[in-house]
Amino acid sequence: DRFDEKENVSNCIQLKTSVIKGIKNQLIDQFPVIEPWLNQIMPKKDPVKIVRCHEHIEILTVNGELLFFRQREGIFYPTLRLLHKYPFILPHQQVDKGAIKFVLSGANIMCPGLTSPGAKLYPAAVDTVV
Repeated sequence: DRFDEKENVSNCIQLKTSVIKGIKNQLIDQFPVIEPWLNQIMPKKDPVKIVRCHEHIEILTVNGELLFFRQREGIFYPTLRLLHKYPFILPHQQVDKGAIKFVLSGANIMCPGLTSPGAKLYPAAVDTVV
C-alpha cells in the first residue's frame, strides 16, 4: 500500500526544547556512537516535530526530514535515509550472495544466510537492531 499523508497522518506537533533534550538523551542511550553527530543530525535551532500516524507510529522530523520512527512510545529506529548518511549508527551484519535478493524483497534474515561462506556475522546482543 502506498503512504498517503491525508489518510495516514493524524497530527504533527512541534516539540519543546525540554522534550527535544529528552529525546536526544534517549537516542544517545540507544545509539552511543551517534553522540558526536547528534547536533549535526538535529541542529539546535531547527524545529523538531513528531508526526503521529495510524497504528501508534510516531516519526521524528527535523526541517521536514524524517529521521527516526517508533511505535507506542517504544525505542526509536533510524530511517533508511538517515542510515545511508550515517551508516555507523547501527551495527552491521553481512549476508551471503544467495540471500541478497530475498533481503531486498523484505525477507527476515535466517542463520544460514549469515553463517555460510561470503557472510560476516559480528557479535551483537540479543534483540539488537542491525
